[in-house]
Amino acid sequence: MRRPAFLSRIPVDPYIAALLGTVALAALLPARGPAAGVADGAATGAVALLFFLYGARLSTREAMDGMRHWRLHLTVLTATFVLFPLLGLASRGLVPSVLTPELQAGLLFLCLVPSTIQSSIAFTSLARGNVAAAVCAGSFSSVVGIVLTPLLAALLLGGSGGGFSPRSLVSIVGQLLVPFLAGQLLRRRVGGFLTRHGKALGQVDRGSILLVVYAAFSAGMVRGVWQQVTPLRLLALVGVEAVLLAVMLTLTGYGSRWLGFGREDRIAIVFCGSKKGLVCGLPMAGVLFGAHASLAVLPLMLFHQMQLMVCAVLAKHYAKSSGSRRTASPSAASVLSSTVSSPSDSARR
Repeated sequence: MRRPAFLSRIPVDPYIAALLGTVALAALLPARGPAAGVADGAATGAVALLFFLYGARLSTREAMDGMRHWRLHLTVLTATFVLFPLLGLASRGLVPSVLTPELQAGLLFLCLVPSTIQSSIAFTSLARGNVAAAVCAGSFSSVVGIVLTPLLAALLLGGSGGGFSPRSLVSIVGQLLVPFLAGQLLRRRVGGFLTRHGKALGQVDRGSILLVVYAAFSAGMVRGVWQQVTPLRLLALVGVEAVLLAVMLTLTGYGSRWLGFGREDRIAIVFCGSKKGLVCGLPMAGVLFGAHASLAVLPLMLFHQMQLMVCAVLAKHYAKSSGSRRTASPSAASVLSSTVSSPSDSARR
């Protein structure tokens, strides 16, 4: 329970602050020439390592056991990979009056990435929802997203001008899917080591993402893509994302009630179905968009911070509305504790 309370007290996610600091560093000291090649190569290796660790940490048995609650998982997947993308496609009507084509492509990409795990579990626990379902739904969404997000991007972003090419699917397989599968195959051999050194490897996760962000934003600075974005456009993007989050919270909340789910399941659906994973999305954007990744990841970074702030308030509201009728079960707390120390950090999950 300490993690959700911590998130609810801090208005700005510390990891977002680190990401913004990395962006500032890339703006002041972008990697150029041979240094850019080194940064790109290091980022590529970091992404492969990151997804290898994802695969090695994920329990295949737990993911399969979670399929018993298939209606809930199907609802979360529908929200993540159907409703979100439809809203992202609808945002094309905002070009060019509200959003530039590049920002809209980034917004659409945001709508294609999988859900979170860590923060979804934390908020579900704080709101006294079905924590076990949140664990399974978030994990299943991440696994499905490794395959489905690139396919959706190939279908919906191919001609968007965002720098995406169907050839990026080859890079996705090599940099994301292959390392992930390798991690799954070697999980029995390295799982114990990863568990014992979870905190240290969490720093590896964070450092890898910071390296990816630095390489992407450096390339953007060198190519002058940030000259295309004005403060007014950024403000408009924030407004559009606020509406997007509000719509998804409404759809998942009322939709799950209409489908007949109980209160605890509805809470899990709201927090898993309305959120997007930063750490899964950032490496994918770097692979899919290449030199245009800096603008592509900007909507995701903004949306991540926004969803943390809004969901912290919403989780408190759910917890307060339940009164003193019940408290989080020991099993829920133990699930949350074990997850906090394993898959990644607060930004990803």
